[in-house]
Amino acid sequence: MIRPRTLVLPVVCLAAALLTACLPAPATPVPQPAASETPTATVIWFPATNTPSRVPTQPAAPTYEMRPGLGEVILQDDFTDPEAWQTVSTNTTSATVARGELTLSISGGIRPVPFFSPRLEPVLRDFYAEITARTSLCRGTDQYGLLVRMMSYNDYYRYALNCQGEVRLERIQGGAAYPLQNWVPSGDVPPGAPAEVQIGVWASGTEMRFFLNGRLQFTVRDPVYGAGGLGVFIVSTGPTPVTVSFMDLVVAQVSYRTPTPSQTPTRTPTPTRTPTP
Repeated sequence: MIRPRTLVLPVVCLAAALLTACLPAPATPVPQPAASETPTATVIWFPATNTPSRVPTQPAAPTYEMRPGLGEVILQDDFTDPEAWQTVSTNTTSATVARGELTLSISGGIRPVPFFSPRLEPVLRDFYAEITARTSLCRGTDQYGLLVRMMSYNDYYRYALNCQGEVRLERIQGGAAYPLQNWVPSGDVPPGAPAEVQIGVWASGTEMRFFLNGRLQFTVRDPVYGAGGLGVFIVSTGPTPVTVSFMDLVVAQVSYRTPTPSQTPTRTPTPTRTPTP
């Protein structure tokens, strides 16, 4: 005899199984595509730089001595001895030594004739001379400057400055002027007056170097005059007077052998006539 309780348990299990089989299967999750990220630039805080190539050090160029061979000072003139210079006084010109200066004056409106005062000694061959010029009355093409290697009143070199800022060198031979360096502008030549400039000439053999305020202006080689004296001069080229004072003359010996220049063609300068004073 089957017991009712024993029969109920299999029936319950079967019903549970049938019920489970009838339930829908759980939904499988569909994978979602990953969200794409917008790329961003990477900040480089310390970017690499090119290493510059090492430039080889250039040796410094030598500084050439523009006044080589300077020796002992052989003359210092403070312009207290009026007998050392040729002085004169006329209605139109005067050359006087006073108060440590040699002052040259010339009236305007006369012929443009150089008026000069030579120093009576010494005779110089290889030397460096330096003198200070101070203009009081000077304008336009009026001139003043230094005479070197003076052989006579008509034979010498004339280192000239004018009052419009130019400089020139002439050889005066037999009273005629041969331009060895024509007029050239220079920032060391003071225009007009009053003004002051230091004039220097270095000479060794046939070579001569010309300075203003210690700066080289030009170099000239000329074999005509090998020795001579010193002098100063002025020229009035217009209707107004010219007055220039010279002071503090220093002359030193030069012991230097000028290198032999290369054989190059040279042009013989055309002479210009300079009236004899």
